[in-house]
Amino acid sequence: MAIQNKYKNGLAFIIAIVFFIITAHLAFAKMVTFVKEYIYQASEIDSKVSCRAIALEQVKRLLLEELGTYLESEIEVRNFQLTKDQIVILTAGIVSTEIVEEKWDGKAYSLKAKIMADPTDVVNSIDKLRQDRQKTKELEETRKKADDALREVGRLKKELEIAKAGKTEQDQYSGAINRLSAIDWFDKGYALQIAGRYQEAIRAYTRAIELNPKYSGPYCNRGAAYGNLGEYERAIEDFDKAIELDPKNADAYYNRGLSYAKIGDPRQAIKDYDKAIRLDPKYAQAYINRGAAYGDLGNRQKEISDYDKAIELDPKKASAYYNRGVAYGHLGNHQKAIRDYDKAIELDPKHAGTYIGRGAAYGNLGNHQKAIEDFDKAIELDPKNAGAYYNRGLSYAEIGDARQAIEDTKNAARLGDWESQNFLRSKGIGW
Repeated sequence: MAIQNKYKNGLAFIIAIVFFIITAHLAFAKMVTFVKEYIYQASEIDSKVSCRAIALEQVKRLLLEELGTYLESEIEVRNFQLTKDQIVILTAGIVSTEIVEEKWDGKAYSLKAKIMADPTDVVNSIDKLRQDRQKTKELEETRKKADDALREVGRLKKELEIAKAGKTEQDQYSGAINRLSAIDWFDKGYALQIAGRYQEAIRAYTRAIELNPKYSGPYCNRGAAYGNLGEYERAIEDFDKAIELDPKNADAYYNRGLSYAKIGDPRQAIKDYDKAIRLDPKYAQAYINRGAAYGDLGNRQKEISDYDKAIELDPKKASAYYNRGVAYGHLGNHQKAIRDYDKAIELDPKHAGTYIGRGAAYGNLGNHQKAIEDFDKAIELDPKNAGAYYNRGLSYAEIGDARQAIEDTKNAARLGDWESQNFLRSKGIGW
């Protein structure tokens, strides 16, 4: 009994827009807490707002330095080959600073804050971030912007203390303070987005934009957050603005390309990926996503060529092997597909789609027992994956187990697979 006539191949896998959710699987959680206080003495030109912004930036730096020192030995054990400064920069994108107490008496601003973190969790997150060149570069650029803003605040303060401050000079000082505060809100949004709290991240980025409308970073990352929520049109608007402010922002083109792909415009997506690659020829993920767009257009040759290039740039990119396996499957080259799926599983053993793809390749080669083993694993990892049940049902049908084949087809139908639903309707079988 054959339920259908062909295994479903996997779908091209495109990594989520810019930000990924970092997860750590820990047997035991050991939280550590660091508390620091900073007192900023106000000058004649300072307001409560400027004092708070400067004190907050300084106390954050103290906390991140202390946490970085704490993590240094563990990172050395894992041989990540990171400097202390790199550890601090990456950690800033993972942890959030919580204000414990603040006081303002008109002369000094006292701010006490803390960081609570699970060191193992943070180190695992640092490991993932350090392997992503784009995110590492973004965090380094954010740190540089904060350093520049703090220096600008210091320079203007000295100049204004020497000379009598007029409205123009005071406005310049306020502008520098706003730029510093905008970076703080950007940092908040970044940590929230990595944690998957996209609505809160959007609010933080919006506040950063209000404080510094010429800062392209919050537009790009707010667009990414909208994309993570499926609001692709709003995402494109933000990427347009980010590109207007910074035409050399490769991430903005990449993200806009992904948004166009999501709304079904692969040709426009390819144009944006082309631009991202011209700006950053080592942007492996842009090659992967451009390959997927070429796949949507049926151009398998260019699709595979892009996956080849991504693997050349980053041999540990599981999604590149997975996508190339899918492309080979479309071409009927199931042996090559299996080799790529094997490598993808070696690099990322918890991606259910890869097992489905390999299982489909085995099924198309007539090795139904191995196919069933892979579909079993996919279901274990993702019990609500209709494609895994659909394909396993086909394998059971091929080996003559009609009862299990129908049961899997019913499961696929319950999970929304329309082919399974149509088949069962044609046979008068409910689900």
